Amino acid sequence: MGRGPGHNHEDHRKNTMVWLPSFLHGGTSSLVSTLTTFPIYKIVFRQQLHSTVVSQAIGQLRKEGFLKLYRGVVPPLLMKTLNGTLLFGIHDTFLHCLSSITNPCGVIHLPALLAVAGLGTGMVEALVFTPFERVQNVLQNGGNDRSLPTLRSVLARLGAERLGLGYYRAFIPILARNTLGSCIYFGLKDPVSAALREKGLPPMASSFLSGMIISSMAINLPLYPLSVLVVNMQAGVVGEAAGVRGSWKALWEGQLKRSVPLLYRGGSLVILRSCISWGITTAIYDRRSAH
Repeated sequence: MGRGPGHNHEDHRKNTMVWLPSFLHGGTSSLVSTLTTFPIYKIVFRQQLHSTVVSQAIGQLRKEGFLKLYRGVVPPLLMKTLNGTLLFGIHDTFLHCLSSITNPCGVIHLPALLAVAGLGTGMVEALVFTPFERVQNVLQNGGNDRSLPTLRSVLARLGAERLGLGYYRAFIPILARNTLGSCIYFGLKDPVSAALREKGLPPMASSFLSGMIISSMAINLPLYPLSVLVVNMQAGVVGEAAGVRGSWKALWEGQLKRSVPLLYRGGSLVILRSCISWGITTAIYDRRSAH
């Protein structure tokens, strides 16, 4: 994985020990990028939840103080580090199975196989990481500070609910977002990187730019409304969930007042954060897999 569509898919049948360094570097890069970009994410979260402008969100964080700036960082730190560690390994596993079972003669183009394997990867992501995202969103909602002041209290409260209301609230929109996002990313990453290399860019730079372009323009912009919906469904802990349709209707007609600009408020910061994190992750993975 990561050498480009011109290579035979036999290159993907590597020994597990060869994959371990890419797991390590993926996890490390994700950990560093999460710590670096978490303040940006928190600003975006406040915008998504309260429909405030950037200056107001920054003002809220300043008022709360530096000690609370990284409140809620543990779940995304664990989630992103695990995500970076497992993402490419899971994808390569699915790709190996698909190549062995359905495409032994190379009839199906590799980019198509990469995209299909991305769908499976997104499903696994949703199953594994939805509870982390749920805890993260509850912790970052300032309205929960008094009733749920600590991570332990949040875990206890969510654990007392049934899965659909507790840890797995908003699972359906997360599943849709992750499967589509992984499919697009893995389907386009190598072709875009190869096209940039043909323009004379070094391999590291082409991988970094391909990760930036795909994650920001091809994934985050079209799928951003799903992220807004997830935040608003998961941030609260009181009452029954309204369901995907009911939650979207309440969000779109109530808080957003049917306004697309309000829906995409904070989108520019999401793109900036995604560019940094996925550019680093893609460049490191492609460099490691090339050896």
